Amino acid sequence: MSFLYIEVGLQQASLFSSSSASEVQILPLPDGDFRHFQHFLSNQEADAYYQQLLASLAWRQDDIKMYGKQVKIPRLQAWYGDEDALYQYSGLNLPPIPWTEALYELKVKCEKACDTQFNSVLANCYRDGRDSMAWHSDDEPELGERPVIASLSLGQMRNFDLKHRTSGQRHRLPLEHGSLLVMAGSSQTHWLHSVAKTTKALAPRINLTFRLITPSLRA
Repeated sequence: MSFLYIEVGLQQASLFSSSSASEVQILPLPDGDFRHFQHFLSNQEADAYYQQLLASLAWRQDDIKMYGKQVKIPRLQAWYGDEDALYQYSGLNLPPIPWTEALYELKVKCEKACDTQFNSVLANCYRDGRDSMAWHSDDEPELGERPVIASLSLGQMRNFDLKHRTSGQRHRLPLEHGSLLVMAGSSQTHWLHSVAKTTKALAPRINLTFRLITPSLRA
């Protein structure tokens, strides 16, 4: 598998809140809006949140429909949010668990950085290199046509792969401990993303994707 590696330009993004002390890198990719805060959290903050969330979230390994069969997802997950923020994907119905204090704190931090509001978060735990996420877009109807997805990484660095739906262009971005990747605009329309398996011995990684669910948009 070949990847196109594109140098990321370091810019200050005026559309994003200046309240974040982290500089934002704008990925020079067409048909989308990808912004990467490499040091969104300090190492001390990231360490504390990582340990707390790893130990306290209601992790579960769900079954999803794939090619007509029920299979276990290759990772752990948990869904938190406001009372009406039910999430559905791949045959799963995920009623929200009420916010924990730590998740709510991180939600507020991401809202300030993105200048938007979120009402839910999907937490994924990649236990080791064998855990993964297949190619997909966050394009469920309840997310709206141009959703803002704030993806916060804690723990082990994992490569985040992007693939353009029509041109096939690829880009790989290492997501470090305490980093934030924001996907906005038409990103989910034109790009797929994944986290590939690896044979390397890796420590656990937590990924939090903050979203805004609008139940009235659900088909």
